[in-house]
Amino acid sequence: MSKRSKRVAIAIVGAAAFTLAGCKEEQVDAAAFPDLQTCKDEALRGGMFSAQDCEIQFAEAQKLHVEAAPRYDSREVCEELHGPGACGTEAAVTEGGSGSIFMPLLAGYLIGNMMGGRSGMSAAQPLYKTQDGRFTNAAGTSVFSGNRGATKLGTSQFARPASTIGAKPMSRATAISRGGFGKTAGDRTRFGG
Repeated sequence: MSKRSKRVAIAIVGAAAFTLAGCKEEQVDAAAFPDLQTCKDEALRGGMFSAQDCEIQFAEAQKLHVEAAPRYDSREVCEELHGPGACGTEAAVTEGGSGSIFMPLLAGYLIGNMMGGRSGMSAAQPLYKTQDGRFTNAAGTSVFSGNRGATKLGTSQFARPASTIGAKPMSRATAISRGGFGKTAGDRTRFGG
């Protein structure tokens, strides 16, 4: 093997190792809160987020809730998936949507510290109840044991979910064919705290 071939082979092996190392998802500090006040109270006690972070990310979670919450064609289907009393009309939730479309109510929010350190860049996700008393994100890709506490989560947990505005609301058949909202979750996380 010539010197050049050896250098090329080493470069390829080095690039492959770098690529494989890059495949592991970055973990960030995250916390779940049932409401804005709980987050602000935690900030006063020296939590990982400031009161300003709490306010900004709660507003972001509310915005994502309006934009990406699952929408159902009846209250019954919504409550089958989110529990009794956990749903409202799109018109009430979004202040302008349809009265015949139903959405789960916001049951908390998740904040991730995307840059590390207190008051670093953060991201948020709305949380919704599931029929079994746990909580899920807007995309329905993760299920959490509670809506309060802190843990480490992958950055993918904070990816912006697809918008459901204007999409056809899910019927019982659609929800069942998709395995039910939150039923196909890949990650299950327990919050400590």
